[in-house]
Amino acid sequence: MEDDVLSHSDPATGLPVGPRLPRMSGPDAFTSEQVLDCVLASLDDDKAEDVVRIDLRGRSDVADYMVICSGRSSRQVASISEKLVDRLKQDFDIIAKMEGKETGDWVLIDASDVIIHVFRPEVREFYQLEKMWLQSDGLDRAAKV
Repeated sequence: MEDDVLSHSDPATGLPVGPRLPRMSGPDAFTSEQVLDCVLASLDDDKAEDVVRIDLRGRSDVADYMVICSGRSSRQVASISEKLVDRLKQDFDIIAKMEGKETGDWVLIDASDVIIHVFRPEVREFYQLEKMWLQSDGLDRAAKV
């Protein structure tokens, strides 16, 4: 049996490309849209600012959606992130991976089918992730929430 190892990186984004783990089936199954709705509700509850949803379906093997938002301070960025990870665990039993919470400048949360970036505004402006993910054919698949 072959290991599911990511085979290479996408030259346009630098993100890993390769096989994804199969989705759950049965009564406990959930869709990426349900996870996205939970993420957006949690961000709204915690007063995240400038929330943008980007549809990655057909563009990346990494996830179906990316959500980018801002918190007003390092403390709020960390709080938004912690509460979101807790909510994903409670609602879907998803153990999301989180990076960057210690500094609170940019927290990356990997919830499998949904990837969430929580930034301080200055850091978000510097990296401009939204621009990287805009479609080159002129069709913008990013939506302000």
